[in-house]
Amino acid sequence: MTESGRSPAFVGARLSVMMFIPFFIWGAWYVTAPNYLGVIGFGAGDFKWTYSVGPSAGMISPFFVGMIADRFFSTERVLATMHLLGGAIMLAATSLMQAPEPSPTLINIVFFAHMLCFFPTLALTNALAMKNIADSEKQFPLIRVFGTIGWIAAGLVLSWLAWDKTVNMFYLTGGAALLLGVYSFTLPHTPPVSTGQPVTPREILGLDALVLFKRPSFLVFMASSFLICIPLAFYYQIASRVVELTGLPIGQTMSYGQMSEIFFMLVMPLFFRRLGVKWMLAVGMLAW
Repeated sequence: MTESGRSPAFVGARLSVMMFIPFFIWGAWYVTAPNYLGVIGFGAGDFKWTYSVGPSAGMISPFFVGMIADRFFSTERVLATMHLLGGAIMLAATSLMQAPEPSPTLINIVFFAHMLCFFPTLALTNALAMKNIADSEKQFPLIRVFGTIGWIAAGLVLSWLAWDKTVNMFYLTGGAALLLGVYSFTLPHTPPVSTGQPVTPREILGLDALVLFKRPSFLVFMASSFLICIPLAFYYQIASRVVELTGLPIGQTMSYGQMSEIFFMLVMPLFFRRLGVKWMLAVGMLAW
């Protein structure tokens, strides 16, 4: 039993819901945004920034939010605050989108603010889950797969409601974020682990981790990961527009990749045994 006598299954179910909603939030707008934003005046240069602010926020915000969660406030409260802020910011963006003359630059700035709140939560949900399960090797994959299911569910909802080309996708995103913000207050209490320890600039910037680049295998892995993300950025900007031209349901079609992801997560142990880690990664990258 865990968390004041609660069964592991009960805690796992709560953590699975926690993992489902963030990826629902992300999937509700990230791949279909161009199909609406192009209608209100976004051009190629504007989309460049729409899909640049997220990775930029992803590099900046985890340093500071992670430090706050580690030293000052419980993880579930930081998670709740970030999602409530992120949801409110996304709903504010919908007002800008429906202005008489929408400003792509201003909307992208608001997207950046939303992503500053959203991206740290991906790490926080992983950390909270790991700290509240007994066997991370067996339990965490079952919890994490609900993130993939959340992304799929978002795409299906957009297509079923015919929201994948309307401003409603952003209302769905903001509403889901507010829901998760409230739900996060009910998650298992996860206090900070480094209370009272000094904060150094070196730690904030993550410079201690740079020593890992001395290991050739780590350096090759990081370089490969960096390069493989370049076509991924183009995919998010262009693929949904191509799907729209075919007349297929956009959100549903864009979620097929995540559906296949679930299958390959299940067969991954077989690939480990037959191919080993290096060749398994190589085959995955070759698929791109």
